[in-house]
Amino acid sequence: MTATRITIEPPQGQKPFFIGLDVGGTNIKMGLVDEMGRTIAFQSIPTEQQRGAEDACGRIASVVEEWFATKGISRGDVVRAGIATPGPIDLPSGMILRPGNIPGWWDFPIRDRIAHHLGIPTTFANDANAAAYGEYWMGAGKGYGSLVLLTLGTGIGGGITIGDTLVEGAHSCGGECGHILVNPAPDAPQDSLGNRGSLESYANASAVVNRARAAIERGDATALAKRQAAGEAITPRVIAEEAERGDKVCRDTIFEAAHWLAIGIVTFIHTIDPDAVVLGGAMTFGGNDTEIGREFLQRIRSETRPRLLEPLRDTVRIELASLGGDAGYLGAAGLARLAWRQAQCK
Repeated sequence: MTATRITIEPPQGQKPFFIGLDVGGTNIKMGLVDEMGRTIAFQSIPTEQQRGAEDACGRIASVVEEWFATKGISRGDVVRAGIATPGPIDLPSGMILRPGNIPGWWDFPIRDRIAHHLGIPTTFANDANAAAYGEYWMGAGKGYGSLVLLTLGTGIGGGITIGDTLVEGAHSCGGECGHILVNPAPDAPQDSLGNRGSLESYANASAVVNRARAAIERGDATALAKRQAAGEAITPRVIAEEAERGDKVCRDTIFEAAHWLAIGIVTFIHTIDPDAVVLGGAMTFGGNDTEIGREFLQRIRSETRPRLLEPLRDTVRIELASLGGDAGYLGAAGLARLAWRQAQCK
């Protein structure tokens, strides 16, 4: 099941309209989205976190004002915004707490300040949860009743949707899939938070690179040794390139990540019994566009299946995400739409 961003030109969009904001350490992705999930306007602006969150709120509002001026959209037709940021966050208070990649935004009431600058109610979500909702609403999960999304990259993020509900948790930490424990051994590798034995510590970008470097240090036969000796950095992209050429060390390194992901996925499936598990992010090694990406996905499926209860083996789908970097802002807009609809029913 594949999907891409659906874009249309105003005034073709179906009212009402929603604004979706996805905050990253480098850029803020902004989309004006209609009732059907189609993008009417899109812009990415630099986060410039050193200028502070209040400054960013003002710059976001300036872009929205430009949309009103150039897209022929009435201000009254935009009924709600949604903003997604990295965690940790406090959903009830609308606070972004202390995410490592945007220190200039720490301890800031982001939900209420965005609402103030835009002049419309605003919904707040963790970025991985918003991406999960985006895939559920308009992406690889469209048509499914529930899904688990894993975003694979520098860390491992996650999000869980059941029906139209995000699992956000009593303490705003629901769906932190990368931090589940897969190995309690005291010498297990550490993740980005310093915890040992988490899924992230075995299957994120650093884990894959560290295993490849260890193979080089052991003297294993691999093309990586020559590339490193030539001064090239060992990265997941380099590992994927050599795996695609058949390098055994690189293939084994990638498939070990698939093994640990399968262990984690078994836990998610047995806990939630979703319709689908969706994998996104840069660490899918090219996904369906490369042989190693397709083998990576198939290895995850084949290692997951025999570990599942028999009724689940052929019913829960494991798929690749389809929205790429658009999932966050689309999910934020979708959550705004959901909150607006719920408010209309009260």
